[in-house]
Amino acid sequence: MSGRILCLDVGDKRIGIAVSDSTRLIASPHSVYNRVGYGPDSRHIQKLCQDLSADLVVCGLPKNMDGSIGFQAEKVMAFANKLTECGLQVEFQDERLSTVSAHDALIEGGMRRDDRKGTVDKVAAAVILQQYLDRNR
Repeated sequence: MSGRILCLDVGDKRIGIAVSDSTRLIASPHSVYNRVGYGPDSRHIQKLCQDLSADLVVCGLPKNMDGSIGFQAEKVMAFANKLTECGLQVEFQDERLSTVSAHDALIEGGMRRDDRKGTVDKVAAAVILQQYLDRNR
């Protein structure tokens, strides 16, 4: 495969979105989507994949610190199933501590607390995607 990859940091209220370059070397934050419901959310992701020429969706999987699958991870897997039903190819990447890394990067960059709220989800998605890209290189 050589198309772009879309990465999702799926939360209950928002989905952080990141995208790779076409060579699949670099992850970049893209946007934050405010969740509405499975149907509209799935259609939004499907349209983004079409618009960005992405042929793979990577979902961050929030495993527990001991590596087990918890309630939040089950919700992410349920959403991923909806994306698969829309015809999208979906894979998972362990996302433990990705949000912490994103917060740290934004703080180090001097971003104010109020501004971080609207940015951290897409930066976390970029962290998850970069881990996926590095692992699969």
